[in-house]
Amino acid sequence: MALPLVGIIISLPTNGRTCANNPCETRYTRHEVAAPRAVGLSGRTIVVRYDGHTVPVIPVNTPSANYDVTIASNLLRTLHPRLRKLNPERPFRPFVITSPNIWALWSKPFLASFKESPTVLFLPSGESHKRLSSVESLAQQLSTAGADRDSLLLAFGGGVIGDITGFLAAIYMRGIRYVQIPTTLLAQVDSSIGGKTGVNLATGKNLIGSFHHPQAVLADTDLLATLPPAQLRAGLQESIKAGIIYDAKLFRYMEQNAAAILNTKKGADPKPLAHVVAASVRVKADVVSKDEKESGLRMILNFGHTIGHAIEAATNYKQLLHGEAVAWGSIAALQVARARNTLTQKDTERVTNLILRYGPLPTFKATAAKLVALTSRDKKNRSGIRSFVLPTAIGRTEIVRDVTEPELLVATESMLTLMRRKP
Repeated sequence: MALPLVGIIISLPTNGRTCANNPCETRYTRHEVAAPRAVGLSGRTIVVRYDGHTVPVIPVNTPSANYDVTIASNLLRTLHPRLRKLNPERPFRPFVITSPNIWALWSKPFLASFKESPTVLFLPSGESHKRLSSVESLAQQLSTAGADRDSLLLAFGGGVIGDITGFLAAIYMRGIRYVQIPTTLLAQVDSSIGGKTGVNLATGKNLIGSFHHPQAVLADTDLLATLPPAQLRAGLQESIKAGIIYDAKLFRYMEQNAAAILNTKKGADPKPLAHVVAASVRVKADVVSKDEKESGLRMILNFGHTIGHAIEAATNYKQLLHGEAVAWGSIAALQVARARNTLTQKDTERVTNLILRYGPLPTFKATAAKLVALTSRDKKNRSGIRSFVLPTAIGRTEIVRDVTEPELLVATESMLTLMRRKP
């Protein structure tokens, strides 16, 4: 298939790092390419051109899997040829796992390139459905429909759909293929990448799961056009997180271009949001490539999640979107860092202000004591000791294991006080 016109090269440094005094910041060089030129790989450089648009294709390279994250508009309409290209010598029977709402909006472009319609299985939206019972129900439906080891699951939805589909692919017939087609900003920039799959228990989030990477992640930015504003803003909180922990340049871009990024009116320039998506994916891909199974570096991606997950549990996963809970959890973590003098007052205020700028964040009812108690169930804990991610500067973090309960109570109460004062 000819791929004409303008393209993009993403050059990754061979050692993955370029800054000795900032070990958590990776630099990527992007070169515009004049048309037309051969498409191919040269070392760790990728050149891609699709339909006259620049298309970032960001590799994820781990010991157990290598795959690409493709970010572009109009990907859905070329879906079947892309799946064939991923599986050139092996047959596949596609099964779509999605929600009724998403399918009602996007089924037509999704099916545009299929000669025969795939089997579609529905799962209601929402964190409350991220349970083992949903996995069992879907597995039974797969079996009834004759799914076998040549089946290919297509996760077409947000983070919940992606996590459940990935887990189902990991355990159905002891492992089958799947592709992530994320429909929310949060899923495009974070949860679809890295192979983490799983479901919740009543006692905590993501306590049952496995690492099972997709064959590819296809992030169609057109899908973001129908997102409710709250969903978009919740996803942007994960992008802010990426800037805080790893990419100071992304953080500054989101500071300086907030109005343009948040402008979703018809006719608005899509480039600022697309820039944030690509930069966020690069952070996630780079971290996962260096630490596939969260033995060290990958834990920094959990910044804000310790208290964030506790907030979700305390509100029965019904009041806040995941990104909103992580935003409040990030503010609490900032208070721990400030109290320890690992982060300056100036940077603490900058980060807090940016998180709130991409609000409004919903309020909720919970005591600091309850939230701190719920952190004891966090899956990042080791031997009963909390692992906590703290920023040391914008773009840098450290993982500590000596945050005490009194420290966490004070920081969480400070976050709750800010929430109550919020207009």
